Amino acid sequence: MNQNDIEYFKEKLETEKGVLEKELATVGRINPENPNDWQATPAVLDTLNADENEVADTIEEFEGNTAILKQLEARLGEVHTALESITNGTYGVCAISGEPIERERLEANPAARTCKLHIDNQNPLI
Repeated sequence: MNQNDIEYFKEKLETEKGVLEKELATVGRINPENPNDWQATPAVLDTLNADENEVADTIEEFEGNTAILKQLEARLGEVHTALESITNGTYGVCAISGEPIERERLEANPAARTCKLHIDNQNPLI
């Protein structure tokens, strides 16, 4: 992989990182005690005037935000790992075989850590 390819994929990863961070901000906030962690934000609820249905809806919304947040946070971690691999010169190399990852695989998933041969069926993003 040449330097132009690496810059191209770095730009794609940086763009995805920005999108993920914006999406995360819609359902959560950065943990003030750990800036690498996100927390789902609970919906505002007027507990004095809320009925059982409103409370149930608020709890359901929080649980939904938590599930979305976990998926987005996991993908953000994959993007960070890919950006780190660019920094240390290992981007585009299969984590299992050490062979180059196919360009079309990186186009589909710039954060891929393995070549097509080593795609984990349990986690296709690897």
